[in-house]
Formats: sequence, structure tokens, C-alpha cells
Amino acid sequence: MGSHRNALVAVVRQELAEARGTARAVLAAAESARSEALRRKQLIRDAYSTCLAQLAEAREAAREDILRRTRSEAGSLTRNVESLAALYASGAAGTAWRYWTPTEPDRVTRPGLLRIGTIGYDPGDGERRLPALVPLLDHAHLNLAGDREAVDGVISGLLLRALGTTRPGDVRLTVYDPEQLGGTLAAFAPLGNAGLLSFIGPGGLGAVLDDLVEQICRVNETVLAGEYASLAELIAATTGPRPEPWRIIVLLADAELSPDQRAQLDRIARTGVACGVHLVVRGLELAPHPTVERIEVHGETATCDTIGDLTVRLDAAPPPERIAGFCRATAEKLRQGPPPARFADLEPEKLWLESSAHGLSAPIGDSTDGSLISVPLGDDPPHALIGGPSGSGKTNLIYAWIGSLAARYGPEELAFYLLDFKEGVSFARFAPGPRDPSWLPQVRLAGINVNGDREFGLALLRHLGEELRARAQAAKRHEASKLAELRAEDPAGHWPRIVAVIDEFQVLLAGRDAVAEEAVTLLEDLARRGRSQGIHLVLASQDVSGIEALWGRSGLIGQFTLRIALPKARRILSDTNLAAAVIPRFHAVVNADSGAAGANHIVRLPDAGDRQTWRTLQRKLWHRRPDSCVPPRLFDGDAVPRLPTAYRPAGRVVQSGGDIGSSPGAVLGERIDVAARPARLRLGRMPGRNLAVLGTRTDEACDVLAAAALSLAAQGPARFSVVCLEPGAERPAARLVAELPQADWYGSGDLDQFFDVLAPDGIPHYVLGYALDAAGASYRDRWRALLTDGPEQRIHVLGWWRSVPRLRDDLGGPGARLDTIGAWVALDVQGPELSPLSPQPGGPVWYPRARRALFFDRSVHRHPEVIIPYEVNSDHT
Repeated sequence: MGSHRNALVAVVRQELAEARGTARAVLAAAESARSEALRRKQLIRDAYSTCLAQLAEAREAAREDILRRTRSEAGSLTRNVESLAALYASGAAGTAWRYWTPTEPDRVTRPGLLRIGTIGYDPGDGERRLPALVPLLDHAHLNLAGDREAVDGVISGLLLRALGTTRPGDVRLTVYDPEQLGGTLAAFAPLGNAGLLSFIGPGGLGAVLDDLVEQICRVNETVLAGEYASLAELIAATTGPRPEPWRIIVLLADAELSPDQRAQLDRIARTGVACGVHLVVRGLELAPHPTVERIEVHGETATCDTIGDLTVRLDAAPPPERIAGFCRATAEKLRQGPPPARFADLEPEKLWLESSAHGLSAPIGDSTDGSLISVPLGDDPPHALIGGPSGSGKTNLIYAWIGSLAARYGPEELAFYLLDFKEGVSFARFAPGPRDPSWLPQVRLAGINVNGDREFGLALLRHLGEELRARAQAAKRHEASKLAELRAEDPAGHWPRIVAVIDEFQVLLAGRDAVAEEAVTLLEDLARRGRSQGIHLVLASQDVSGIEALWGRSGLIGQFTLRIALPKARRILSDTNLAAAVIPRFHAVVNADSGAAGANHIVRLPDAGDRQTWRTLQRKLWHRRPDSCVPPRLFDGDAVPRLPTAYRPAGRVVQSGGDIGSSPGAVLGERIDVAARPARLRLGRMPGRNLAVLGTRTDEACDVLAAAALSLAAQGPARFSVVCLEPGAERPAARLVAELPQADWYGSGDLDQFFDVLAPDGIPHYVLGYALDAAGASYRDRWRALLTDGPEQRIHVLGWWRSVPRLRDDLGGPGARLDTIGAWVALDVQGPELSPLSPQPGGPVWYPRARRALFFDRSVHRHPEVIIPYEVNSDHT
């Protein structure tokens, strides 16, 4: 019994133990599941928090991006609106009264909008104020309503802005103010002294309305006759003053009109804007029409049709004293007459649209009534003569004419050749310079500071003569007699008209020498035949003696039928034509009938000399130039040309294309010619192919020898022997030796060695002698033998002798023949001294001048030519 109980207890205990173990296992599993659930719950919460943070960050970034883009677009929109406001209401039309000043427009600017106040606008960075603009001239009538005092202030401001943005006399006011008898706009009364303002009495409105309707009918007939849609379109197609001023009728009436007056008013409202007639009405209701702008004034604010629902904060009315001061100044300007045309007014609306096939025509200024005066050049008149004393504005006139022509005719239609014989750089601005790389595309040549280089003027006339012959031959092939016919037959030929301007031309004709004689002959030929081939001469002078130089040549002066006389000019017009004696400064008399009294046109000249104004036009034309357009040749008589790199040993570019020819060519200097070409000396195997440089100017003599040697070295293998017998020339001679590829140096003590080693070897050998007259009598026979026999052995002497007598002594004395010197360059040697070397009896007509030389090559020249020695060694600069 006891054992059974014990067994039962053991079983119970065992089951209890198993139950407790199972319970503990289940509890542990539950605890584990609970912990995992809590962990996952925490993870979810953390992920949720992270997601919320990320969403908040993304939302904030998107918000910031939207705000940034909103601010950027709003700022851009604001700037665009401000730019448009500044464009359509520039200057006096849109400036606040605190900074307001009148701004007179140019001839092509049309009326814009007028400011009445500002509009508040928040682009995101704080409130900004934009100008509130309304139309008036050429755009609308204004119908204002609201508080009378505020409306009168708006009207005063609009009228002042309209007057301040137009030229004096372009706007005329008519005021109908029956209650105040004109007192509302009394500040504008000074305009009445100039006929720009009239006040209407209580019974005069009907007559004024009838007069306005008649004016509208008259303008409409004029517009229709010209096939234009409106007066504004007619004015836009023309230059000069308006054919009719704007009429602004201010009606300050609070009473009803009669039926006839209302009918006339409605007719004006419908048709007046297109004819320059505008209504500004307070107290009356105008009939609805697209040209009627309504403005509702509410104290210091207003709304209007143009701006829509936006509220305008009105500007304060302009002070009466400011209105009165402006009106007095305007009346005074009108009494003085319209101001002269500005240089910019001569520019057409579109550039380079004109054809020069049948002639040239361009304005140079305006008349006293403001209309532009054009000056023609073509078959009649073919050439122009300009005259006026110093300070009368001759250069300014030439600038104005050149600029006006250049703006109308492109480089394919017009070519300028400009030459200034007075001391100055008047035409330098048309060529590229160190400060301004632009140039006038039509200019082919500009010569400045050529008062000492009459030969350059002669070279220009020769060039024009060659151009004339080429065009005449082309015309003959095409059976044409004039440039227009030739261009019609040969449009691909691109024959532009040529205008050659020669300022102070009398310098070229001065004297009784060969230069003057040839210049007169060439001028007469060009003047007579040039008109048919599109070549026109413009001669200008400030000296009456220059004009008189033409009067003695009837065949020449008769071709210059276009005369332009500046104040106090003499001998330009006919003797009975005294117009030039009475015109004021900045005026000119243009006469296309050889100066006859009945053909005068008085022109007021603009200020065309301002460099910035010119640069603006020139750069505009320069950027439009075709790819084929090349910079003009600028010849400066005061500048010394440098030896081009191509003529130095490092250049090595000559020797092809026939530029040098079969014989080596020594470059001695620059020719005084239209093209910048070098003067060359051929050194072939013929007797006398030696060079003598004559004169005492050491620097120039050294430069001539150095240029010759370096250019010869650039052409191929050669030997050089430098014989320096002058201490003052040792430095430039040494520099030359250092630059030559193969050169031997010989001083005064090395002459025996020089002659001992001198022997032909088939390679050209050039002996450069510095002051060879210092060698002494003991070496004269050797030098004569070398000069005589050397060229056939390809040994050439390029020597410097300090005088012709010394050269003659070295060659055998007074009776010696100088055939061994085939070419010479004379520096400071008078013409008669060169008679032993010149084919002209008594020597050439030559008056030495600084940095000029006379070059003669017996094998090619009939007469010596003037050259400019290149600058090679800069020791003397």
C-alpha cells in the first residue's frame, strides 16, 4: 500500500516536473517571441522616424527649390518688366520727378509710353515698385475720371512727360477749361509765347473741334496719297521733321456738350490717333473705342485699362515751378530754331541697302527747318571742291560726309582713298590702330602726315589712273559707256564707285617741277574721264591760294561743279555769290551748279569729330564687313617702316612666284606707293651691278646696307664681307655681321688681307663697305678693279661713300667714267651734286629731307625715285 502510494507520488512528481519544464520552455519561447516583437516594433518605429525625417527633408528641399525657382523666375520677370519699361518709357517718359530732366529723341525714335505712377510687386525678396505706364502720342486718347484735384495732377504730369520726350515744336497743346479759364494748367502758359499753347474760351470749343476734324481729313488725304496706313507710318518711312505736329486737346469740362460738339468729339476719338490728334478729357465720357484709354483715379491710387486690375500708386504732381521753367526753356529753344542734326541722325535706319550703280547720295547735315540735306556725286555733279579757312570745320564736314556714305553703301559699292597733306592724323581713325583694331570697311588707303611726301600723292593719282584705264577697257569689251551699264553687263565684276578725298591738295600742285606737272595732267584726266567710270575726286583746302591753283586751269576747275563753302571761304563760289561770307559757324553752303548764286543750300553740320561717336559707327560697320574685306593701307609720312621679317635670314620666304626673279634682289627701302612694296636692286652678272650709298647720315646709310645684306641672305646661299672703315658705323655693322649666316669682318687695318683672300667661288659674294672713301689712295686701283670685274664673277660691292666727289676720286678723278656704279641711293646730297651719276643734265630735282632717299638704278629707271630707308638697327631711335 505504501509502495503504491509512493509510486503514485513519484509519477505525479514526474508529471509535475515535466509540466514545469514544458511551462518554462513555453515561457522562454514566449519571452523570446516577445523580445523579437519588441525589437521589430522598435525597428519599425526607427524606420518610420527615418522615413518621416527623410520625407520632411525632401519636402523642405523641394520647398526651397520651388521658392528658389520662384524667386529666380520672379526676379527674371521683374527684370524683364523693368527692361521693357525702360525701353518703352526711357528718359523723361519714365524717370521719377526727383531725377527728371527732358530728353530729346533722335530722328528715328517713335513715342513710347508715359509714367503715371508705380505698381507694387513682390518677387520674393521684398516689395519692388515698377513704373505704371500708359499710352498717349500715336497710341491713344486718355479719358480720366475721379477726384478733380488728383486727376489734374495726373494730366499735368502726362503733359510734361509728353513735352519732355519730344523736340520743341513737335507737340501743340489746346486747353479747354471753362470753369478755371485755363488756370488749372497755368504753369504751361510760357508755351503760348512760342505758339505751342492756346486756351479756349467757354464759347470757342465748337470751332476748335471743327478745325481738328478738318485737320484729320487733310492728314488722311496726305497719308492715302502716299499709300500709308497712318501718319506715324508715313513719318517712320521718312527722315526729317514731322509734316504735322502732334495736337493734344485737353478738355476739362463737367458740362454736357451740344449734339454737334458731341458728334465732332466722337469723330476725333475714332480717327484722331492715326492723324496725330489726341484727346485728354476730364469730366466727359468718351464713346468706347480701342484707342480710348480710361483711367479711374481714387485719391492717391488709380486703375486703368492698360494695367488691368493692378492698383497704381500715383506719382505726385510735378511742381508748378518745374513745369514753368521747362516751358520757358522750350519756348526759348523754339525761338532759336531747331538744333542741328546729330552725327547719328545721318545714319540710315538700315545699313548698306543703297546701290551706287547710278551715283552716290548721302546727307551731311540738315537745313534750318530740320530736314536732312543730301549731297550727290555721280554723272552730275561728278567731283567736289571744299574750301574754308582754318577752324571753319573742314575736317568735320569731311568726317560727316564719309560717315554718311559709309553707312549707306557697302564695301562692294564704295571705296575710299583718303589723303591728308597737312600735318596731322585726320584719317588715321579709319585704319586699325593699337587701341582700336577696327577700320572702316570702305577705306582702301589712308595717307597721313604726307605734307613732305608729294610723291605719295602722285602715286595715288597714278593708281587711280590705272583703275580708270582698267574700267574703260572693261567697258569697251562690254560696249558700255558708264559704270552703271558696265555693272549691268558684268555684275560679278564688283566695280564700286571710288571717292578720292585729297585734303590740302594744293601742296601736290605747288611748285614748277615734274611732280606738279604730272599731278595736274593726271588730275585733269581723272576729272574729265572719271565721272563715267565711277571715280570721283573731292579736293579740299583751307588756303585761298590752294583754290586759286585750280582757277588758272579752266579744264580742271570746270569739272568740279559741286562746291561746298564753309564760313568765310573765298573763291569757292562765284564772285557774285556771297553766301559763305554771312553763314555762321557749323554751317556750309552746298552748291551743285559751279557756285552760281541761285543754287545755294545752307546746311547745318553735325559734330562728326567726336571719336567715341565715330568708333560706335565704325565698329558697327566693321562687324558687318564681308570676309573678303582687308584692312586699308595706312601710309604715315612721319613713321619709319621696319624691315619686314620676310627679308631677314630667318624669313627665307622670298625667291618664289617671280617676286625676286632670276637674279637676287637687294631690298633697299620702301617705295612711296599705294601698295607697301620694297624698292629692289637686281644684282645679276652684268657690268655695273654695284650699289653706292651717298651721304653723311650714318644711321640711314647703315640701315640701307643692312637691309640690302639681310634681304640677300634670305634668298639662299651667299657670302658676305663687311669692310668697316668708319668708327661711328662699327656698332650697326657688328650687329649686321651677327645676324648674317656667313660674314667676315675687316677693319681699316685688314684691307690687304681682304683683297688677298677675295676670290670667286661660284657663290654670290657681297662686299658691304662702310665709308669706303676712307680706304685711302693706295687702295683705289684695287677698288676700281673690283667694281669693274666683280659683278661678272658674282662679286658685288654695296658701298657707302660720304660724298659724290669722294666716290668720283676713288673711281679715277673728275674725268673718270662712273659706269661701274649701276645704282645709287642718295641721302643728304643735293640734286646738282648728283649730276655725274644722273642722266638728267644738271642732276635731278632733289631736296634732301630726313629719312628719305633718292634711288636710281640705271638698268630700270628713267628718273630717280624717292624711297624710305627701312629701319633695321634701332640704335638711333
